[in-house]
Amino acid sequence: MDEQTHRPAQPGAENVVCSRCGAVAEGTPPTWICSVENGRRHYFCEECARANIRAIEGRLDSSWW
Repeated sequence: MDEQTHRPAQPGAENVVCSRCGAVAEGTPPTWICSVENGRRHYFCEECARANIRAIEGRLDSSWW
């Protein structure tokens, strides 16, 4: 029982950067989208998410938008 327990990061613990436009937000705003692509999390601000909603709903990787 010497193994350390891995705990997820506390929500809102750090700044989040939009993977598309570079906008920065403190914590994770509820209007931002989180996408997991190739095992990596990508966050997108509300403006980028709205502009690319069809591609997001179609489950296209962000490199295609």
